[in-house]
Amino acid sequence: MGRFVDLTLNGFTYGVIYAAVALGLVLIWRATRIVNFAQGALATLTTYIAVSLLDRSVNYWLAFAGALFAGLVIGALTERVFIRPLYGKPDLNPIVVSIGLLILVESIAGAIWGSGDRGFEPAFSQIGISVGKTHLEFSHFDVFVLASVLVLMVGILVLFRWTNLGLRMRASAFAPEVARLLGVRVGRILTTGWALATFAGALAGLLVAPKVLLSPNMMDPILVYGFAAAVLGGLDSPLGALVGGIVTGLGISYVGGYMGSSMETVGAAVLLIVVLSIRPEGIFSRPSARRV
Repeated sequence: MGRFVDLTLNGFTYGVIYAAVALGLVLIWRATRIVNFAQGALATLTTYIAVSLLDRSVNYWLAFAGALFAGLVIGALTERVFIRPLYGKPDLNPIVVSIGLLILVESIAGAIWGSGDRGFEPAFSQIGISVGKTHLEFSHFDVFVLASVLVLMVGILVLFRWTNLGLRMRASAFAPEVARLLGVRVGRILTTGWALATFAGALAGLLVAPKVLLSPNMMDPILVYGFAAAVLGGLDSPLGALVGGIVTGLGISYVGGYMGSSMETVGAAVLLIVVLSIRPEGIFSRPSARRV
Protein backbone atom coordinates (compact mmCIF):
# COMPACT_ATOMS: atom_id res chain seq x y z
CA MET A 1 0.00 0.00 0.00
CA GLY A 2 2.85 2.34 0.86
CA ARG A 3 4.42 1.81 -2.56
CA PHE A 4 1.12 2.57 -4.27
CA VAL A 5 0.81 5.84 -2.33
CA ASP A 6 4.38 6.83 -3.22
CA LEU A 7 3.81 6.06 -6.89
CA THR A 8 0.56 8.04 -6.84
CA LEU A 9 2.21 11.08 -5.28
CA ASN A 10 5.14 10.82 -7.69
CA GLY A 11 2.69 10.54 -10.59
CA PHE A 12 0.84 13.66 -9.46
CA THR A 13 4.08 15.62 -9.16
CA TYR A 14 5.36 14.73 -12.60
CA GLY A 15 1.84 14.92 -13.99
CA VAL A 16 1.47 18.61 -13.18
CA ILE A 17 4.86 19.26 -14.82
CA TYR A 18 3.60 17.50 -17.95
CA ALA A 19 0.46 19.62 -17.59
CA ALA A 20 2.52 22.85 -17.64
CA VAL A 21 4.18 21.72 -20.89
CA ALA A 22 0.80 20.66 -22.27
CA LEU A 23 -0.66 24.04 -21.37
CA GLY A 24 2.01 25.78 -23.43
CA LEU A 25 1.18 23.55 -26.39
CA VAL A 26 -2.54 24.25 -25.93
CA LEU A 27 -2.04 28.02 -25.78
CA ILE A 28 -0.11 28.05 -29.04
CA TRP A 29 -2.52 25.65 -30.73
CA ARG A 30 -5.51 27.79 -29.70
CA ALA A 31 -3.81 30.93 -30.97
CA THR A 32 -2.24 29.77 -34.23
CA ARG A 33 -3.20 26.12 -34.85
CA ILE A 34 0.51 25.25 -34.68
CA VAL A 35 2.10 22.44 -32.65
CA ASN A 36 5.31 23.94 -31.26
CA PHE A 37 7.91 21.18 -31.16
CA ALA A 38 10.47 23.69 -29.85
CA GLN A 39 8.53 24.17 -26.59
CA GLY A 40 10.86 21.90 -24.61
CA ALA A 41 14.04 23.40 -26.03
CA LEU A 42 12.88 26.94 -25.17
CA ALA A 43 12.12 25.75 -21.63
CA THR A 44 15.64 24.33 -21.36
CA LEU A 45 17.10 27.63 -22.58
CA THR A 46 15.28 29.60 -19.87
CA THR A 47 16.47 27.10 -17.24
CA TYR A 48 20.06 27.67 -18.34
CA ILE A 49 19.45 31.41 -17.98
CA ALA A 50 18.43 30.77 -14.35
CA VAL A 51 21.60 28.72 -13.86
CA SER A 52 23.75 31.54 -15.24
CA LEU A 53 22.15 33.99 -12.83
CA LEU A 54 22.66 31.62 -9.90
CA ASP A 55 26.32 31.15 -10.89
CA ARG A 56 26.67 34.93 -10.55
CA SER A 57 25.34 34.77 -6.97
CA VAL A 58 21.94 36.21 -7.86
CA ASN A 59 19.23 35.44 -5.29
CA TYR A 60 17.42 32.16 -6.09
CA TRP A 61 13.97 33.74 -6.39
CA LEU A 62 15.29 36.60 -8.54
CA ALA A 63 16.91 34.03 -10.84
CA PHE A 64 13.63 32.07 -10.88
CA ALA A 65 11.66 35.18 -11.79
CA GLY A 66 14.30 36.20 -14.33
CA ALA A 67 13.96 32.86 -16.13
CA LEU A 68 10.17 33.21 -16.25
CA PHE A 69 10.49 36.75 -17.63
CA ALA A 70 13.00 35.45 -20.18
CA GLY A 71 10.36 32.92 -21.21
CA LEU A 72 7.91 35.73 -21.95
CA VAL A 73 10.47 37.63 -24.01
CA ILE A 74 11.77 34.58 -25.90
CA GLY A 75 8.24 33.43 -26.70
CA ALA A 76 7.28 36.85 -28.06
CA LEU A 77 10.45 37.09 -30.15
CA THR A 78 9.96 33.57 -31.50
CA GLU A 79 6.49 34.44 -32.75
CA ARG A 80 7.52 37.77 -34.28
CA VAL A 81 10.73 36.57 -35.96
CA PHE A 82 10.11 32.95 -36.93
CA ILE A 83 6.36 32.29 -36.94
CA ARG A 84 4.61 35.46 -38.11
CA PRO A 85 6.15 35.40 -41.62
CA LEU A 86 4.63 31.92 -42.06
CA TYR A 87 0.98 32.90 -41.51
CA GLY A 88 -1.00 32.11 -44.62
CA LYS A 89 1.67 29.69 -45.86
CA PRO A 90 1.22 25.88 -46.10
CA ASP A 91 0.46 24.26 -42.73
CA LEU A 92 3.62 22.16 -42.88
CA ASN A 93 5.93 25.20 -42.88
CA PRO A 94 5.49 26.20 -39.20
CA ILE A 95 5.95 22.58 -38.12
CA VAL A 96 9.24 22.32 -40.01
CA VAL A 97 10.37 25.65 -38.56
CA SER A 98 9.53 24.57 -34.99
CA ILE A 99 11.54 21.36 -35.45
CA GLY A 100 14.40 23.45 -36.81
CA LEU A 101 14.13 25.73 -33.75
CA LEU A 102 14.31 22.66 -31.50
CA ILE A 103 17.62 21.63 -33.06
CA LEU A 104 18.95 25.21 -33.17
CA VAL A 105 18.14 26.10 -29.56
CA GLU A 106 19.52 22.84 -28.18
CA SER A 107 22.71 23.37 -30.21
CA ILE A 108 23.06 26.94 -28.90
CA ALA A 109 22.55 25.75 -25.32
CA GLY A 110 25.22 23.08 -25.80
CA ALA A 111 27.66 25.57 -27.33
CA ILE A 112 27.22 28.11 -24.52
CA TRP A 113 26.84 25.92 -21.43
CA GLY A 114 28.32 22.65 -22.62
CA SER A 115 26.68 19.34 -23.44
CA GLY A 116 27.47 17.68 -20.11
CA ASP A 117 24.97 17.10 -17.33
CA ARG A 118 24.81 19.37 -14.31
CA GLY A 119 22.67 19.69 -11.22
CA PHE A 120 20.12 22.38 -10.47
CA GLU A 121 19.38 23.21 -6.85
CA PRO A 122 15.70 23.02 -5.83
CA ALA A 123 13.85 25.76 -4.01
CA PHE A 124 13.01 23.43 -1.12
CA SER A 125 14.18 20.12 0.31
CA GLN A 126 13.65 17.00 -1.79
CA ILE A 127 13.73 14.72 1.25
CA GLY A 128 10.46 12.86 1.70
CA ILE A 129 7.95 14.05 4.29
CA SER A 130 7.21 11.94 7.36
CA VAL A 131 3.60 11.76 8.54
CA GLY A 132 3.62 10.16 11.98
CA LYS A 133 5.55 6.92 11.56
CA THR A 134 4.95 6.84 7.82
CA HIS A 135 7.62 8.14 5.48
CA LEU A 136 6.33 9.36 2.11
CA GLU A 137 8.43 9.84 -1.02
CA PHE A 138 6.85 13.27 -1.31
CA SER A 139 8.96 16.29 -0.45
CA HIS A 140 8.45 19.96 0.29
CA PHE A 141 9.70 20.67 -3.23
CA ASP A 142 6.95 18.41 -4.61
CA VAL A 143 4.40 20.52 -2.72
CA PHE A 144 5.93 23.62 -4.32
CA VAL A 145 5.68 21.98 -7.77
CA LEU A 146 1.99 21.19 -7.28
CA ALA A 147 1.18 24.65 -5.93
CA SER A 148 3.10 26.45 -8.72
CA VAL A 149 1.38 24.64 -11.58
CA LEU A 150 -2.06 24.91 -9.98
CA VAL A 151 -1.60 28.67 -9.60
CA LEU A 152 -0.55 28.84 -13.27
CA MET A 153 -3.59 26.82 -14.35
CA VAL A 154 -6.02 28.93 -12.33
CA GLY A 155 -4.47 32.09 -13.75
CA ILE A 156 -4.85 30.84 -17.33
CA LEU A 157 -8.46 29.74 -16.75
CA VAL A 158 -9.31 33.14 -15.27
CA LEU A 159 -7.56 34.83 -18.19
CA PHE A 160 -9.58 32.94 -20.81
CA ARG A 161 -12.96 33.00 -19.09
CA TRP A 162 -13.21 36.35 -17.32
CA THR A 163 -10.90 38.91 -18.96
CA ASN A 164 -11.08 40.99 -22.13
CA LEU A 165 -7.62 39.76 -23.12
CA GLY A 166 -8.80 36.16 -22.92
CA LEU A 167 -11.86 36.98 -25.02
CA ARG A 168 -9.66 38.64 -27.64
CA MET A 169 -7.29 35.66 -27.65
CA ARG A 170 -10.18 33.26 -28.28
CA ALA A 171 -11.59 35.50 -31.00
CA SER A 172 -8.18 35.84 -32.68
CA ALA A 173 -7.72 32.08 -32.67
CA PHE A 174 -11.08 31.03 -34.08
CA ALA A 175 -12.10 34.01 -36.26
CA PRO A 176 -9.08 36.29 -36.87
CA GLU A 177 -10.65 38.20 -39.77
CA VAL A 178 -13.79 38.96 -37.78
CA ALA A 179 -11.66 39.95 -34.79
CA ARG A 180 -9.72 42.41 -36.95
CA LEU A 181 -12.97 43.97 -38.17
CA LEU A 182 -13.96 44.46 -34.51
CA GLY A 183 -10.75 46.31 -33.78
CA VAL A 184 -8.70 43.52 -32.22
CA ARG A 185 -4.98 43.74 -32.96
CA VAL A 186 -4.64 40.07 -33.81
CA GLY A 187 -0.87 40.20 -34.30
CA ARG A 188 -0.27 41.47 -30.78
CA ILE A 189 -2.69 38.94 -29.36
CA LEU A 190 -0.88 36.05 -31.08
CA THR A 191 2.44 37.35 -29.77
CA THR A 192 0.95 37.41 -26.27
CA GLY A 193 -0.21 33.82 -26.69
CA TRP A 194 3.28 32.65 -27.63
CA ALA A 195 4.78 34.62 -24.73
CA LEU A 196 2.41 32.99 -22.23
CA ALA A 197 3.04 29.55 -23.71
CA THR A 198 6.80 29.90 -23.36
CA PHE A 199 6.29 31.25 -19.82
CA ALA A 200 4.44 28.01 -18.98
CA GLY A 201 7.23 25.98 -20.54
CA ALA A 202 9.85 27.95 -18.60
CA LEU A 203 8.06 27.13 -15.36
CA ALA A 204 8.03 23.44 -16.31
CA GLY A 205 11.76 23.55 -17.01
CA LEU A 206 12.54 25.16 -13.66
CA LEU A 207 10.42 22.58 -11.85
CA VAL A 208 11.75 19.49 -13.60
CA ALA A 209 15.45 20.48 -13.61
CA PRO A 210 16.02 19.66 -9.90
CA LYS A 211 14.56 16.19 -10.50
CA VAL A 212 16.77 15.33 -13.47
CA LEU A 213 20.22 16.37 -14.58
CA LEU A 214 20.20 19.60 -16.58
CA SER A 215 21.41 19.17 -20.16
CA PRO A 216 20.54 20.64 -23.57
CA ASN A 217 18.25 17.65 -24.25
CA MET A 218 16.67 17.60 -20.78
CA MET A 219 13.16 18.48 -21.91
CA ASP A 220 12.92 16.12 -24.91
CA PRO A 221 11.17 13.24 -23.05
CA ILE A 222 9.13 15.75 -21.02
CA LEU A 223 7.88 17.31 -24.25
CA VAL A 224 6.76 13.87 -25.50
CA TYR A 225 4.77 13.26 -22.32
CA GLY A 226 3.46 16.83 -22.37
CA PHE A 227 2.27 16.38 -25.94
CA ALA A 228 0.55 13.14 -24.94
CA ALA A 229 -1.14 15.01 -22.08
CA ALA A 230 -2.29 17.82 -24.38
CA VAL A 231 -3.78 15.35 -26.87
CA LEU A 232 -5.45 13.35 -24.11
CA GLY A 233 -7.12 16.41 -22.62
CA GLY A 234 -7.86 18.05 -25.96
CA LEU A 235 -5.62 20.56 -27.70
CA ASP A 236 -8.25 23.29 -27.28
CA SER A 237 -8.71 22.90 -23.52
CA PRO A 238 -6.46 24.39 -20.78
CA LEU A 239 -8.39 22.33 -18.22
CA GLY A 240 -7.81 19.28 -20.40
CA ALA A 241 -4.07 19.98 -20.25
CA LEU A 242 -4.19 19.70 -16.46
CA VAL A 243 -6.28 16.54 -16.42
CA GLY A 244 -4.31 15.00 -19.28
CA GLY A 245 -1.04 15.78 -17.52
CA ILE A 246 -2.15 14.16 -14.28
CA VAL A 247 -3.54 11.09 -16.06
CA THR A 248 -0.32 10.74 -18.04
CA GLY A 249 1.84 11.22 -14.94
CA LEU A 250 -0.08 8.64 -12.94
CA GLY A 251 -0.03 6.14 -15.80
CA ILE A 252 3.71 6.48 -16.34
CA SER A 253 4.39 6.29 -12.60
CA TYR A 254 2.39 3.08 -12.16
CA VAL A 255 3.89 1.45 -15.25
CA GLY A 256 7.44 2.43 -14.25
CA GLY A 257 6.91 1.38 -10.64
CA TYR A 258 5.37 -2.03 -11.28
CA MET A 259 6.77 -2.99 -14.70
CA GLY A 260 10.11 -1.18 -14.84
CA SER A 261 11.25 2.22 -16.10
CA SER A 262 11.95 0.81 -19.57
CA MET A 263 8.18 0.38 -20.03
CA GLU A 264 7.22 3.98 -19.22
CA THR A 265 7.24 5.23 -22.81
CA VAL A 266 5.27 2.18 -23.93
CA GLY A 267 2.72 2.82 -21.17
CA ALA A 268 2.27 6.43 -22.29
CA ALA A 269 1.83 5.33 -25.90
CA VAL A 270 -0.76 2.68 -24.98
CA LEU A 271 -2.70 5.20 -22.87
CA LEU A 272 -2.70 7.67 -25.75
CA ILE A 273 -3.85 5.07 -28.27
CA VAL A 274 -6.68 3.86 -26.03
CA VAL A 275 -8.04 7.36 -25.35
CA LEU A 276 -7.79 8.44 -28.99
CA SER A 277 -9.52 5.26 -30.10
CA ILE A 278 -12.45 6.07 -27.83
CA ARG A 279 -12.48 9.87 -28.11
CA PRO A 280 -10.17 11.15 -30.90
CA GLU A 281 -10.77 14.84 -30.13
CA GLY A 282 -9.55 14.41 -26.54
CA ILE A 283 -11.36 14.24 -23.24
CA PHE A 284 -12.44 17.88 -22.94
CA SER A 285 -12.68 18.98 -26.56
CA ARG A 286 -15.94 18.92 -28.45
CA PRO A 287 -16.06 17.21 -31.83
CA SER A 288 -16.35 19.75 -34.62
CA ALA A 289 -17.93 19.42 -38.04
CA ARG A 290 -15.61 19.64 -41.01
CA ARG A 291 -16.76 21.04 -44.35
CA VAL A 292 -16.00 18.73 -47.27
